[in-house]
Amino acid sequence: MSLGYPEAALADVDYALKDAREIGHAATLFMALFFGSWIHLFCGNYAAGHALVDEGLALAEEKGALTWKAVGPNFRGALFATTGKASDAVLTLTSGITSTRSMGTTLHLPRTLAHLATAHAELGQFDDAWRCIEEAITAAERTKETWFEAEVNRVAGEIALKSPEPDAAKAEAYFERALAIACAQQAKSWELRAAMSMTRLWRDQGKRDEACNLLVSVYGWFTEGFDTIDLKEAKALLDELHA
Repeated sequence: MSLGYPEAALADVDYALKDAREIGHAATLFMALFFGSWIHLFCGNYAAGHALVDEGLALAEEKGALTWKAVGPNFRGALFATTGKASDAVLTLTSGITSTRSMGTTLHLPRTLAHLATAHAELGQFDDAWRCIEEAITAAERTKETWFEAEVNRVAGEIALKSPEPDAAKAEAYFERALAIACAQQAKSWELRAAMSMTRLWRDQGKRDEACNLLVSVYGWFTEGFDTIDLKEAKALLDELHA
């Protein structure tokens, strides 16, 4: 998904779920359900994502799978944070992070903290939002789980712009770091998100040519997934800049 092939990622989810159901192996099905929900989330298929999380949590309860009972709610909380249900996200993610840590695991902690930061910011709780961002960055450095590092920095930039005293310079620095990390990892989906954030900032600063050139260079790389939410938003933003 992060490499920039969302349609292929969705197809892989379908194959994984089919195979897991056919072999009847609970551990394999847990992976397919929860990580499949994550792919649907980032493609904008929120109902499908929720359905997979619900199934996964029900299976965890049935099987008494303590790890997935602890980690699973973080996938639901991410969906809440992404779909504007900030209060539900804070409650779910805070509880999920506590449960995850009690199990002695740091699985996907940077991603979960970034979603929690987004929810706190949506509620105007900026001290909590920045605390989560700092924890996410520290967790990525400590655990070497860096696959979501670009997104953590992009979210930090968005929070800098939403703060009571917006800091455009701080936001731009975070967006630049997000772009650099995504480029180094060849994570084209994260690069597109970072480019859209930077493009909106430059547009609002009157730098329309720079904004357009940046987004064209990233958007033009993609060859599929044009019905997914990020690529639709990128196309709409380019159309606005070209108008």
